[in-house]
Amino acid sequence: MNNSLPTSAKSVGPVGPAGTASSRVFDHLRKDLVGGRFVAGEKLAINALKERYQVGLSPLREALNRLAAYGLLIQENQRGFRVPKLSRDELDDIAQMRLEMEGMALERAIANGDSLWEADLLAAAHRLKRADITLDKGEEWEHLHTQFHRTLVAPCGSVWLLRFIEQLHDQFDRYRRLGPKMPTIRQELDEQHHQLVELALQRDAKAARELMDDHIHKSYEVALKRYQEHV
Repeated sequence: MNNSLPTSAKSVGPVGPAGTASSRVFDHLRKDLVGGRFVAGEKLAINALKERYQVGLSPLREALNRLAAYGLLIQENQRGFRVPKLSRDELDDIAQMRLEMEGMALERAIANGDSLWEADLLAAAHRLKRADITLDKGEEWEHLHTQFHRTLVAPCGSVWLLRFIEQLHDQFDRYRRLGPKMPTIRQELDEQHHQLVELALQRDAKAARELMDDHIHKSYEVALKRYQEHV
């Protein structure tokens, strides 16, 4: 089995052919669903979506079907598409799967990562740290945050593991991004990003995984609080 994979932190999610109308609306809708633009349980109005995303019916339906297969929408027989509801059980399940999969991926990445990965990781961490200072934790910060976490586990050696992790992150962020930022916890999480880089570069897999577990637990606390305020 060939475990040699590029260390690039490009998305491994369900992205279609670049430049197509379906791919464009898929990307925009995915971001809007994760970011909470649509209410959990809301039925999507096809005509409103066509107008909002300036797309025809065929590419829109293709994008909606892909998002349903990905888990960000529910397809109802003959009745269109609906945003999935939120639940405490689901959030707990997502957090537990993140603990298991990201911990495994991080250990593998530390074992496999080369000097190019180290350079990519330092660059991703630097961009995120600058954003922590200069940005208001909006969409650009979210993008850089996602890129950092992708880079951290990129050389784990399993495309499928990376796909599952990316899907879990999208589902988790539906909860995390429900409400306003929590500066105190966010500052602690931001500092943990720096610590994770240091441990990864030191090739201390055990300490890095323990810190990753704590990082996910703290993020879970944020997501749970926002979910409880939302219901």
